[in-house]
Amino acid sequence: MSLREVDSRHLAALAAVARERSFGRAAQHLGFTQSAVSQQIATLERLAGCALFDRPGGPKAVELTPAGRALLIHAEAILGRLDAAENDLARLRAGKTGRLVVGTFQSVSVKILPTAVGLMRASHPGVEVRLHEADENEELVSRLLDGELDLSFIVGPVDDDRVEVHQLLLDPFVVVMARNQASADGLDHHGPVPVAEILGQPLIGETESSCQSLIDIGLRSGGVEPNYVFRSNDNAAIQAMVRTGMGNAVLPLLAVETTDPAVIIRPIEPPITPRAICVAVVRGRTLIPAAAQFVELARQVCDDIVAERNVALDVQLA
Repeated sequence: MSLREVDSRHLAALAAVARERSFGRAAQHLGFTQSAVSQQIATLERLAGCALFDRPGGPKAVELTPAGRALLIHAEAILGRLDAAENDLARLRAGKTGRLVVGTFQSVSVKILPTAVGLMRASHPGVEVRLHEADENEELVSRLLDGELDLSFIVGPVDDDRVEVHQLLLDPFVVVMARNQASADGLDHHGPVPVAEILGQPLIGETESSCQSLIDIGLRSGGVEPNYVFRSNDNAAIQAMVRTGMGNAVLPLLAVETTDPAVIIRPIEPPITPRAICVAVVRGRTLIPAAAQFVELARQVCDDIVAERNVALDVQLA
């Protein structure tokens, strides 16, 4: 026989009898019959290989033996750990604790995550959120599949059956122009900018990326061969160069600071197919409950962004 065969009920009986110094009172505390408690102690003594209580009989209280005192220390520690584990699991199931690693890319990091993470920290302070940023979908999806990320913001769709994708918003491509330069070039109108009007204009663009490829394909389909005079993987740097009049930019709207008074933002005609901002998870992988709550907060933030940017564009186009 071995103590490895001990049941937590045996340890609970030991602690109760030691505390109450009576099998009867211990049974009342535990909600068992006295005979059941006696049987649990007898089983524990058999597994321990020695007596755990001295039983003087009659009205006298039972007393722990030296072996009983030694085992009680471990029993209380084990029962305490089980209580802590039960509490931790209850908090995890309720979405109040856990660790969430989220993949992201630049425009999401700037426009969506600060608010979403702030809301998460306020409503679920026990949940640890960590972020990993990458420029390309391929890296984010790879890290997701490798288990380095719990979920990731990506540009959808993803051609991989292992990945489940949830769309948050459609992000249209727009033309960004310096307000003063646009007037000088005759582009300061209030409607969409025809692709043909970009023909021959210097452009500020991103470094080679999947998003930049969508832009270039869209421009070429309208008969424009892009003429890039500066490239950067920093959206703020691109807009800063546009602001100086160095060139125009075609960017996804989420990458644009729409409140910048020094630029004009216009839809492009014909439109380039909007990019889909999505959250991806590995199909069939169990995540902490807080993951679903984080995605819902991100969805709410995206809904607010769509409403706010529509107002901003209405002002721009007025």
